[in-house]
Amino acid sequence: MYTNTYSTSVFVLLHYISNLFCANSNQEKIVMAKLNIDEVNTIDIENFVNIFSNVVESYNDAAKAVFSSRPFKDVETLCKAFSDHLENISIEDKLKVLRLHPILAGKQADKGELTKESTEEQKAAKLNALDESTKGEFNTLNARYVDKFGFPFIICARENTASTIAEQLSKRLNNSIDEEAVTGINEVKKICRLRILSIVIS
Repeated sequence: MYTNTYSTSVFVLLHYISNLFCANSNQEKIVMAKLNIDEVNTIDIENFVNIFSNVVESYNDAAKAVFSSRPFKDVETLCKAFSDHLENISIEDKLKVLRLHPILAGKQADKGELTKESTEEQKAAKLNALDESTKGEFNTLNARYVDKFGFPFIICARENTASTIAEQLSKRLNNSIDEEAVTGINEVKKICRLRILSIVIS
């Protein structure tokens, strides 16, 4: 039984990895092959954590915890398991999750030090193409936000543009730390869901 389960897990992981980067003939496009929910349900914890380690930014404890909720009926059930985990962890762990996120259009982005997922998300919102004036405004607002709350401003970049992100950043500076902790985690849930949908067939 152990051997069969191990073999299946290895096969699924190798299938995922081997199809993860499929370039076209000009090596210009990268396409990610997705797993189906049955494949997700057959892999072992090590491979599950490897695959879902960054659906919550730099916080693989979420994947470790969610693994025990298998089997998942469908991808939405999987997304809900991660969302429930984020909702139910302690306030200390929620703050840890928030602090692990990069500053939007910040120094990590400038230095190319973002995770692959964060890089793609910030590019989707055109945060990598800000003019000097707008970049300066972001730097000022981000500094004020971190100084007030102790964690970075978090918003689902894929659901926003650079202008709406700046508007929300300015607006949310008026909130309390409790309000921003709740809002921030809710945004992490949105980001997490979209990352899962990039991995698993819906």
